[in-house]
Amino acid sequence: MNKSHCSYIYASKHMHTLNKQNLIHCSPYLDLFLKRTRSPTQMAPTVMAPTTNGNGHSTNPKTFKVFVGYDSREDLAYQVCEYSIKKRSSIPVEVIPIKQTEMRELGLYWREREKVESTEFSFTRFLTPYLANYQGWAVFVDCDVLYLGDVKELADLIDDKYAIMCVQHDYTPKETTKMDGAVQTAYPRKNWSSMVLYNCGHPKNKVLTPEIVNSESGAYLHRFQWLEDHEIGSVPFVWNFLVGHNKVVEDDRESTYPKAIHYTLGGPWFEDWKDCEFGDLWLSELEEYQKAAEKSTVY
Repeated sequence: MNKSHCSYIYASKHMHTLNKQNLIHCSPYLDLFLKRTRSPTQMAPTVMAPTTNGNGHSTNPKTFKVFVGYDSREDLAYQVCEYSIKKRSSIPVEVIPIKQTEMRELGLYWREREKVESTEFSFTRFLTPYLANYQGWAVFVDCDVLYLGDVKELADLIDDKYAIMCVQHDYTPKETTKMDGAVQTAYPRKNWSSMVLYNCGHPKNKVLTPEIVNSESGAYLHRFQWLEDHEIGSVPFVWNFLVGHNKVVEDDRESTYPKAIHYTLGGPWFEDWKDCEFGDLWLSELEEYQKAAEKSTVY
């Protein structure tokens, strides 16, 4: 299949009828996927003088990509998450929702939903390296997160010797349900996959093809069983601060106050969780986001 033909079929209204193998291995899909999720102001990358962090990793190769798991029940949570990232970022950043409906339409996701899946992105999250064309570093994060820190600080933690980096929680939930009644499950490395820095070009991550994401078990994917332990780097817990689990130490607020608040049990966008810890910060961000949205609509 040549490139021009591939571009044409991706633009077709009937992409879901295409052979999965042709679609999956046809790179122009990646360009179209990213273009359809970008705003006009994001299309041209900002050119910056090259800089590196302490690990020798370039902190501004292009635009820093943040893939966010999208759930139709939590659209407002996604909007606030995106707003909070862009508002505080001091580097060019592109926030890209991973919507299961789009993944199905494009032939990238076809597995049946399982009872233990509490969100629409329980498995689609693992398409992140593929959607990034197996190039550079990218972040995946759940939509129920409010960013208080600059993602440049997160990018500065990147170390190219790892295949992925994440907050390595020791977390066993006490609750049996979360959010709007979704079943709460406990398993090793719980919540590790809810915020992951992916070294998308790492050879080991090329295992994460759509075929694997659609066929492998939850244990294989959420426990990162395609990797050896030494290939998983650690990120400070403040970048995936679990409400109800992690705590701010008053004598050490600098290193314990959240940079990204994860309302993993449920957030203020659900009626039953309006008074949750840090809920006031999310509601304040929501109000600011809505004012900004109204202003942009007027102009």
